[in-house]
Amino acid sequence: MRKLINFPKILLLLVFLMASCQEDLLETKPLSEFTEIDTWNDPALIEAFINSIYLSVDNSFNGGDGVLKGQFVDEMHDQWYSFFEFNNSLLTADDLASWNHEEWTKLYKSVRYCNLFLEKEAQQQLDATFSGDKALKDRMTGEVYFLRAYFYQQLVSLYGGVPIVTGIFGLNDAFQVKRDTYADCIKFISEDLDKAAALLPVAQTGDNLGRVTKGAALALKSRVLLYAASDLHNKPVAPAFSNPELLGYTDGDRTARWQAAKDAAKAAIDLGAYSLYKPEPASKEEAVQNLIDMFIVKQTQEDIFVRFFRPETRQNNLAQVAGPNGYHLYGEDTPSGQLVDDFEMADGTRFSWTNPAHAAQPYKDRDPRFYADILYDGAKWKARPPDVQALEPVGVIQTGSWEKWDAAKNEMVIVPGLDTRNSPIENFNAGYTGYYLRKLIDPAIDGQYSGQSVPLRYIRFGEVLLNYAEACIELGQDVEAKKYINMIRKRAGMPDITETGAALRTRYRNERRIELAIEDHRFYDVRRWMIAAQAYTGFTGVNIVYKLNPDKTTATIPTIKPIVVQKSAWLDKAYFFPIMRTEINKNNLLVQNPGY
Repeated sequence: MRKLINFPKILLLLVFLMASCQEDLLETKPLSEFTEIDTWNDPALIEAFINSIYLSVDNSFNGGDGVLKGQFVDEMHDQWYSFFEFNNSLLTADDLASWNHEEWTKLYKSVRYCNLFLEKEAQQQLDATFSGDKALKDRMTGEVYFLRAYFYQQLVSLYGGVPIVTGIFGLNDAFQVKRDTYADCIKFISEDLDKAAALLPVAQTGDNLGRVTKGAALALKSRVLLYAASDLHNKPVAPAFSNPELLGYTDGDRTARWQAAKDAAKAAIDLGAYSLYKPEPASKEEAVQNLIDMFIVKQTQEDIFVRFFRPETRQNNLAQVAGPNGYHLYGEDTPSGQLVDDFEMADGTRFSWTNPAHAAQPYKDRDPRFYADILYDGAKWKARPPDVQALEPVGVIQTGSWEKWDAAKNEMVIVPGLDTRNSPIENFNAGYTGYYLRKLIDPAIDGQYSGQSVPLRYIRFGEVLLNYAEACIELGQDVEAKKYINMIRKRAGMPDITETGAALRTRYRNERRIELAIEDHRFYDVRRWMIAAQAYTGFTGVNIVYKLNPDKTTATIPTIKPIVVQKSAWLDKAYFFPIMRTEINKNNLLVQNPGY
């Protein structure tokens, strides 16, 4: 195992000073500078140090499936995104461009802080500090093992095998280290999560709410092993690459890997600490409201690992950046047409633009999750701001335009909707796809002036059930898989699925896409299933027009046509990220990923 460089103490002190947390989460904050000796002799300062590690866990509102900052739709994330370079496979070892998600340097910085604590604990330097409270020491140690595993899981998901670093480098140490194999990295991450699970409590309460638990460690392990068993790490990705062991497994039993993934998910399920939120709606309308509520209430029985926010910090500003421009919001987070099209009809059949009935009224009789997740033309949302209410007092989304007859001019005029790019309200903030995000946004918040207290749910029970179902499918256990998939669908007010074999796998993948939409999963799922060439073929939206009738009245039902809003290009090298050249220049033992 390797060590990480011991930076000057002043950096450590700055970390302490930066520690601050969200509502009910990790509130301890040092008020002045402390020496390293002071820190490791004070449980409160140690907790502040761990708090700072929590804060380095990526806020996926700024990456992944979260807040989107640009003008190009990203099918990998189901939304508009600033990652034009990624969308077109243009990332290089010299330039990650606008990628602002997790990456090598940021993640290893976080690993280093974990290693600093764990090295002190391993050397028994914390024993005297916690002599009267072993449970506190165990809890903190379990949290750090979990966090280190979380950061490494991010690293291997982006890069494949990476150097396993477990200690702290001194300034005079040699920093040349090789990448470990992908298999060794998965083994290391799994072992860290086993250690975390053994030390962590089943539940956190009071001021500790939001800290990780035994269930979080078990659930993350299910994700790690599911990814490890998937195609990306078990099939050739770059046949000419001389180090395939860095990208995935080169030997062993893949069936055993699927079984390990199944067992890990089942362990989290059998813990008995979690259940689906309101799993048996009485109607589709109730299902819609339940699904809306699940993502804006503070706590549910489905939450496994969450991050809380204080509205005044504006750290969760999704309501501002994702809301429609007709509400003076930014319209940056707009779902792609492909995502919208993949929401099934209410009877469980596929939606299709080639079906005349579907094309005529594409937003009628859809999966309840469609109405809970998507703001579409004609959707009732919330009252407009006071200065806009004279134009539209009800709060209905307008992403279309109206053809109207102007008798005075004796000609047809086009009246753009308030939430379009031709809107009289901040048209420069509008989206391009004809859709806006409803999921994760609290309608009670005026996003123009306030942040949300809506938690960020890194892991929830619904994902664990789907992880378990996927492993069962790959093991040929279709009946068991359908049992758990249909639990999810019942909660959504959708009929059971009945397929088997390859058809069941296809149906499951769409179910996962819809259930976990905008939760930072699609990016990883498309890559690990190696379906990017099919999923990444150019991105669509809709053109919506309320046509002028022959009698010069305007139609009340719009004509809606799918349109291409951005072309894209996929190269298989994008299945793995490039290691930045600056890192390779510092450590010439690093092997670059293929294609860069």
